[in-house]
Amino acid sequence: MLENYFPILLFIVVGLLMGVLPMLAGRLLGPNRPDPEKLSPYECGFEAFGDARRRFDVRYYLVAILFILFDLEVAFMIPWAVTLKDELGLFGLGAMAVFLAFLTIGFFYEWKKGALEWD
Repeated sequence: MLENYFPILLFIVVGLLMGVLPMLAGRLLGPNRPDPEKLSPYECGFEAFGDARRRFDVRYYLVAILFILFDLEVAFMIPWAVTLKDELGLFGLGAMAVFLAFLTIGFFYEWKKGALEWD
């Protein structure tokens, strides 16, 4: 019975070896010559300032969410239009128009509320 699980165990072992062996080879065979220039912090060519764990403004996340929303809208519309152009007809066009209307209303609402303004 356990011999049925041998291919799974072999797959796990080979996968772990493929992940671990290159890292060990790089650590053991690669040159290790640290100097102050290599060990210095790098952030766009100047010394880092502030804490890396500081809080971001909520507007940053709001703009990111809006970008994802409208990006997914396009990613949804293209395959929808290509695959369903003959099957849905006028009903499909109306459904997509309602979908786009809701997204457009939401976009203008965010715009009027000033969510896209940076101070």
